[in-house]
Amino acid sequence: MASLKEVRNRIVSVGSTQQITKAMKMVAAAKLRRAQDNIIRMRPYAQRLNNILTNLSSVQGEAGQNVYAQKRDVQRVLIIAVTSDRGLCGAFNSNVMKAVNNLINERYRDLQAAGNVEIMAIGKKGHEYFQKRNFTMPGDYTGVFGKLSFETVRVAAEEAMEGFRTGYYDQVDIVYNEFKNVATQIIRTEQFLPIQESVEEQGTAQAESDYIFEPSKEEILEQLIPKSLKIQVYKAVLESNASEHGARMTAMDKATENAGELLKQLKLTYNRTRQAAITTEILEIVGGAEALAAGR
Repeated sequence: MASLKEVRNRIVSVGSTQQITKAMKMVAAAKLRRAQDNIIRMRPYAQRLNNILTNLSSVQGEAGQNVYAQKRDVQRVLIIAVTSDRGLCGAFNSNVMKAVNNLINERYRDLQAAGNVEIMAIGKKGHEYFQKRNFTMPGDYTGVFGKLSFETVRVAAEEAMEGFRTGYYDQVDIVYNEFKNVATQIIRTEQFLPIQESVEEQGTAQAESDYIFEPSKEEILEQLIPKSLKIQVYKAVLESNASEHGARMTAMDKATENAGELLKQLKLTYNRTRQAAITTEILEIVGGAEALAAGR
């Protein structure tokens, strides 16, 4: 049985840990509110812009002119993996890494064996993980979440788009956590490039006749499509940011509860140990008194 001092030290240590996890939960809750507001405002805009993007790519004759919609034989792939800069958020980061590994094993095993799969990790945890596994990693985006804005994310999106536009990459996928609620994050694996055409059936062509291209289709393709693609990456990062704070809040809440349960057990152990020590002292005193009485 542990000594009273050892149990007392553990109680103090667990109590300090509980205070830290409780504080981290409160900080994550405050950050989550702002991140959730940002993604809720972004979703309708990004969704509408993405609909326009896919519709433009499906207009007769436009897909051939749009370099970002060109389908090629897949010889080299870029995977954008969105993780976090910090840990202590449960399985948030490991789920992304697992999804990326599954994607490679299921679709790009041969390309990976040839060294033709590259990882663009947005977030320090993903960067460190894939760097240790000797993946080719274009760019360093480990500090994006420290000053999260469209401008910081735009650089990563432009690098991926430029690689596809020049033909260096034949396909670009993106893996991230989509925010559903505080306790639930959904792993999304989406094709970023080439742009997927609208899957709507025959009503699509009729619907597109309502579009008025001003000033021209060419300028629309040159300006709107790149902007829309950058918005899609920014949306994925905002989703991941909200998911991270939700996952951390949940993890810290659970850690605080576990610390509370451990404190109860330690205090019970402390009281039992203390009681056993007192009982032992009483028995020693009684035994000594009886010994003295017998010796008279």
